Amino acid sequence: MPKLKFIDLFCGIGGIRLGFEEAAKTLKIDTECVLSGEINSDAQKVYETNFNHRPVGDIRQLHEMPACDVLLAGFPCQTFSYAGKKEGFGETRGTLFFEIMRLIDNNHKPKALIFENVRGLFSHDEGRTVATIKHEMVKRGYSFDFFLLNSANFQLPQNRVRIYIVGILEASPKFSLISDVGPKDSHSYNPLQLSLFSQPKKNVTVADILEDNPDPKYDCSPQFVEVLKQYCNNDLTRLHGVRLIDYRGGKSVHSWELGLRGSCTPAEIELMNKFILKRRNKEFGKHQDGKLLTKEQIASFFEHPNLDILLESLVTKKYLSLVDGKYKPVSGNFSFEVYKFLDPAKISVTLVASDANRLGIYHNNRVRRITTREAARMQGFPDNFILHPNDNKAYYQLGNSVSVNVVKAVAEDTLINLIGDVDKVPLLVSLG
Repeated sequence: MPKLKFIDLFCGIGGIRLGFEEAAKTLKIDTECVLSGEINSDAQKVYETNFNHRPVGDIRQLHEMPACDVLLAGFPCQTFSYAGKKEGFGETRGTLFFEIMRLIDNNHKPKALIFENVRGLFSHDEGRTVATIKHEMVKRGYSFDFFLLNSANFQLPQNRVRIYIVGILEASPKFSLISDVGPKDSHSYNPLQLSLFSQPKKNVTVADILEDNPDPKYDCSPQFVEVLKQYCNNDLTRLHGVRLIDYRGGKSVHSWELGLRGSCTPAEIELMNKFILKRRNKEFGKHQDGKLLTKEQIASFFEHPNLDILLESLVTKKYLSLVDGKYKPVSGNFSFEVYKFLDPAKISVTLVASDANRLGIYHNNRVRRITTREAARMQGFPDNFILHPNDNKAYYQLGNSVSVNVVKAVAEDTLINLIGDVDKVPLLVSLG
């Protein structure tokens, strides 16, 4: 049986390819990657190490594209302009999505397109961006379907919603997938039971992806652990699900409560906790992350005979700064070794490139950051996948990657629509 040929653009370290190849294998379809593209040299190296295939670089410099059956692309979500008026759709010329369209126009039309992008693409520019993408696909003869899917519904312990766009050439496909953004947060997730007759899915949690005895390099510093112990009265299980962040309330621990910049009195802690909540009130302005407040504004919600002394102390310890007679918190979440402790019995928050290296866990009597392998497992990468040897680069790449399990589900549904009934797959003679 001829191989199904595919192209893997904006391939990163290869998450979309992994999911697609796993789907094809499930359907007993042989595949061949005839072209891959990725501009980042570090990602290129990881991709080549795992697939023995070096991606080409800047897609804007690519002019020839070999014939293929399926084109995969996790193109970046750039700022889309809607200055144009073509048939009521926004113009997105010059963006990387249109580089894909350019290659299709100048070369061969794949029989199917599978795109992945951030959830925000769905609502970007009040829906004009997705409408533009649909318009450009449909005018080239492709169907247009999209799904908002949460990794937590695909046997992965991560609350991660992404949009998947599928087009099949000259077809009206029927997909079994349905959009489901899943839980509002990582603490309220329960596995879906698809019907009254189906068995509930296994509740995959963070505990399922943890390593038993990871390298000590992932341990938090003794000084950090000590202040956490003091805060938790030596019951470190209280860290499960806790955020360490200085500009929000909720289930959060703040630097002044831990005394990271100097011990604070109960009155100073109370003042700071009220400050970060009240500064978000509309009466003080409309800035989303809170306003700078004067002493008089602070006194309106925190009456204390020694307010001047408390404020001066907090400025000295650098929990507050004074700017033009107004006070604001100094620290953000980047002031902590860990910004979020995962609950082993729940699912993780979304793994993102900027701070995947600062997700924490209390496990086997150790306070530590999650390992790169654990981050890879959250994304569905198999343990034999070779990660970048530099941990920070590995975290960054995994945060930018896709959830392999979700891609597999999307690819299976797409291939079944492309080829026909799955039972007929072995009868496939040629996709050419």
